[in-house]
Amino acid sequence: MLSQLPSVFLDVVAPVFAIVALGWALGPRLGLDPKTLSRAAYYVFVPAFTFDVISRSRVPLASAGRMAAYAVATHLAFGAIAFLLARALRRPRDVSAAWVMLSVFGNVGNFGLALVTFRLGDAALAPATIYFIVILITSFAVCVGVASWTRGGSVPAAVVSVFGTPALVVAVPAVLVSATRVELPLLVTRTVGLLGGAMIPMMLFVLGVQLAMTKALRPTADVVVVAALRLVGAPALAWVLAAPFGLAGVERAAGILQAGMPAAILVAIIATEYDVAPGFVTSAVLFSTLLSLPTLTVLLALV
Repeated sequence: MLSQLPSVFLDVVAPVFAIVALGWALGPRLGLDPKTLSRAAYYVFVPAFTFDVISRSRVPLASAGRMAAYAVATHLAFGAIAFLLARALRRPRDVSAAWVMLSVFGNVGNFGLALVTFRLGDAALAPATIYFIVILITSFAVCVGVASWTRGGSVPAAVVSVFGTPALVVAVPAVLVSATRVELPLLVTRTVGLLGGAMIPMMLFVLGVQLAMTKALRPTADVVVVAALRLVGAPALAWVLAAPFGLAGVERAAGILQAGMPAAILVAIIATEYDVAPGFVTSAVLFSTLLSLPTLTVLLALV
């Protein structure tokens, strides 16, 4: 494993961080608006990528169901562990909610899809995308629900709004196309393919722009513990739970890798919107992203 670390770092991890670094360096200099870029990725590139990959995939429905159940179970377990630990340490209500949000919502889009593809090849792209969609839905539901609960909002209404997520909306027809093997017009497949092909570099670049706007980095004890839960505890639990769900090969490896991603920048956006310890959350997101450079190198070498 140790002999693989240099090649894994240079061939898999470094290209991803290089694009993030470009966004961090060029975003402020070009006056780029991270919110506009994020909305473009969220409403255009991510749905196109999702539809393109799933509609062309030939993943059996039984396998897809196992992967979905595995992703939901592992991420709900992450959140439960984080909540119990926060309460055991007598953290306030909003900080406990922040621990849950940071532990559940990994950066499975920006980092996850690129790293899984670079490490495992194109065969892992369909499983990684299924994990991406399921984790996105689960994480949004948990984070928005917990944040709303913390501030006395309506949890059911917040959870229902998750199902308007563009990536989820297009996933349904994409599954139907894949199952029925319908031949779509070339105009559709090429348009969707071109947009989808731009998603991963676009999201990595946007992450760099977003991080450039993030100034708060206060690595307190809580920040370090939450980052450790996200980067070490989560993939370890995912590794253990893969066998009971009957996962092996690229399906297992992709699931473990997606579980080991740093906290998503969207957690900071949700925390700010609902005023759930936003300073702590922003620091934890940035710190976990920086700390993921060595942890992801090791995890990628292990799988």
